[in-house]
Amino acid sequence: MLDLSQYASLGEALRDALQRWADHVCLIEADRDRENCRLTYRQFQERALPLVRALQEHGFAPDERAAIIMTNQSKWLISAYAIFYAGGVLVPLDYKLSAQEHWALLRHARASVLITEFPFWRALRQEGRLGELPLRLVLVTEAPPDADLGEALRWEEFRGEGEPTFVPRRREDIACIVYSSGTGGRPKGCLLTHENYLEQCRSLTAIYPFSPEVRYLSILPTNHAIDFMVGFIGPFVCGATVVHLRTLRPEYIREAFVRYKITHMSLVPLILKNLERGLRERFAALPAHKRVALRALMRLNRWLTRRRPNVRLSRRLFPDVHRAFGGHLEMLIVGGAFSEPATLQFFYDLGIPVANGYGLTEACTAVTVNDLRPFRADTVGKPLPGVEVKILNPDADGVGEVAVRGKNVMAGYLDDPELTAETIVDGWLLTGDLGWIDEAGHLHLVGRKKNMIVTEGGKNIYPEDVETFFEGLAVKEFCIFAANYIWPERRLGDEQLILVLHPFPGEEITEAVRHDVLARNRRLPDYKRVHGYLVWDRDFPRTASLKIKRTILAEEIRARRSRADVHWL
Repeated sequence: MLDLSQYASLGEALRDALQRWADHVCLIEADRDRENCRLTYRQFQERALPLVRALQEHGFAPDERAAIIMTNQSKWLISAYAIFYAGGVLVPLDYKLSAQEHWALLRHARASVLITEFPFWRALRQEGRLGELPLRLVLVTEAPPDADLGEALRWEEFRGEGEPTFVPRRREDIACIVYSSGTGGRPKGCLLTHENYLEQCRSLTAIYPFSPEVRYLSILPTNHAIDFMVGFIGPFVCGATVVHLRTLRPEYIREAFVRYKITHMSLVPLILKNLERGLRERFAALPAHKRVALRALMRLNRWLTRRRPNVRLSRRLFPDVHRAFGGHLEMLIVGGAFSEPATLQFFYDLGIPVANGYGLTEACTAVTVNDLRPFRADTVGKPLPGVEVKILNPDADGVGEVAVRGKNVMAGYLDDPELTAETIVDGWLLTGDLGWIDEAGHLHLVGRKKNMIVTEGGKNIYPEDVETFFEGLAVKEFCIFAANYIWPERRLGDEQLILVLHPFPGEEITEAVRHDVLARNRRLPDYKRVHGYLVWDRDFPRTASLKIKRTILAEEIRARRSRADVHWL
């Protein structure tokens, strides 16, 4: 792989990678049972450079911000590379957000260029407020021939002539603005530098080295911090092959494992649990004597691989299981949320190592990882090389807030010095997560200090963002909390949102209000729904500017109410 310590920017490292691995396949895009394209590193470069040239002909300047709203496909990576090559700042946005949320983040990021797919562009135009955005150039992919694009241009036709100019950047320059939450409350745009990404990639590949033999299956959105690092930057600087699958239907994922001889894949705990459930159902259908034999083999495999994984041995013990994953799978990578230790152990006992860890957007993806030497399902691993982790104000059990320091820590939040100063103190990133470190240096997470939940699908949900969906309720005031924030529990998973309702004086929560809450809740995505409501009979404490003092209110509720007082929906 490339020596990333010698590079000043992502654009420079990726440019050299495309030249070094020119004849290797870098990218395969598959859609169901059809392969859309297969590109070598040279062909990837040949598609990207005319796009760079066209951007520069249209006045794209260094430090200009370009957003991408797109599903997993080759055009996403080609566009990102073009932005870095031209010295721009990438703003990767989650394509699953609503048009209103896209509009808010584009405005907050002040992106002047947007590269997106036709359905997302059509939804943005229907939002009706494009004139309020600073966009001066919009490129739309895969638009129907007769589609009305307004002032947007077709990505496929946007090409310049001649050699583009490579724009060098410094390590401290901003590479990406990545949003770690929604838009209803306070948009949190993490300013991640070229150094953040280069050092993060260098640390990860020191533990899990990639090579040209790696074939990585990308099913997480490329805008996701994990897939951006492990499914783009990491494979490319090592000459590996990335397979983009434009469907998440299980039968096509299974087929992709076999067809492309997949060696690595990243996923979130929710998908890992679904895989576990499917395997357990298949095992339960086996005759009794085969189930007994399977459990014995799993115990044997655990003992034989107690010091480190031995995938070749495990394939011989469980040939049918490994054939179902294509027969070449070396490792699954899971992150973005809490993973149950029993699930991690289940896969390891079958000879499929799951590399789990702990990270956050503000730390450019990963802080700790399990190096599998030996495998431990009960922790989130040790700090990456070059990353420091300490526990602030530990209690008698050693539990306190996890703080992180290293070259992977963001430069700050976009246009929010107050929040930046609260989050990064004396160079230490205060994560808001609670944990302790054992004698072997492994980090154990036990809960959260902050009013936030992380879903099994890796979504960060800030209750303040969900409140906008309940505006107009027939109550005096309301707010939303993570239940574990009010009533702390030393466990992760099964996190819930609670709606706190303060009725008008002399009134109670009526049936009409309850029906309104239920109706609004049903319109929310599953992971944003509140699980219950709590009736509060006092005015919310507020600042001089009338903002709710959430910490104080939570303390007051904790002192007077319990979980038993919640009306569960």
